[in-house]
Amino acid sequence: MYGSYHQISAVGRTDEEHVRPTVVAGPLCESADVFTVGRGGALEPQRLPALREGDLLCVHDAGAYAFSMASNYNTQPFAAEVLVEDGRATLVRRRQTVEELLLWE
Repeated sequence: MYGSYHQISAVGRTDEEHVRPTVVAGPLCESADVFTVGRGGALEPQRLPALREGDLLCVHDAGAYAFSMASNYNTQPFAAEVLVEDGRATLVRRRQTVEELLLWE
């Protein structure tokens, strides 16, 4: 994410007792796929509850990682996009399936 700050939270998790510094990274197709990096490239872990496989994270300001700049590099299906406005969540693009990814030319 090239040194940009992105607020991140764990969806539906309010477990403040087990919050700890956490580094959040993407599929790592390149070294810049780390969401918790500050200016100059230094890691800046964010305080999040202990995460488990299957937990959902909200990147509040996805910037270039939104669909307009998305690609299927490394055969990664597109993620779902959810718009949250006035506390109400709306699915604006569903998650791409692996089957759909393999059908596209």
